Amino acid sequence: MISQLTKIKDETLTALSKVETIKELEDLRVKVLGKKGTLTLILKEMGNLPKEERPKAGQAANETRESIENKIEELKTSLSENQLESKLKKESIDVTIPGTRRPLGRYHPMTAAMEEIKKIFIGMGYSIEDGPDVEQEYYNFEALNIPKGHPARDEQDTFYVEGGLVLRTQTSPVQIRAMEKRLPPIK
Repeated sequence: MISQLTKIKDETLTALSKVETIKELEDLRVKVLGKKGTLTLILKEMGNLPKEERPKAGQAANETRESIENKIEELKTSLSENQLESKLKKESIDVTIPGTRRPLGRYHPMTAAMEEIKKIFIGMGYSIEDGPDVEQEYYNFEALNIPKGHPARDEQDTFYVEGGLVLRTQTSPVQIRAMEKRLPPIK
């Protein structure tokens, strides 16, 4: 029986030296020390030994079990540290790199719809013009053939500002400015 224990110990320690992962280590532990493991089966046979041999065999079995368990624990600690170290190397974060800013809020649905419409018209070849909100009387009325006595020029229809300026009453003054800047055709 002692020779069997020595053989199991030697084979297990040799197998432990070849283990590379925690899974392999656990599989080997179960194979040797589990309920149906090789060492456990031999320990169950100790009851069949004569009384004189039992103390020596028990001592040898305990030494074998203890040395295997100690080696397994050492190896488990070493493999866990190596695994953690490699994981930390893979997942390292450089805290000096600036983070990515997340956009705050979102467009109002009306603004989003207007932006989409603009993209469609620009895609068809149109251009988008922008002009001042406070416009000269010339661009707001005279360039559009709205004479001085026209009802659209009444004070209840138009907000007049000092110096011949008015708040733009329609988008047509911007069209006049665009026609002055560019040659036809204008879209």
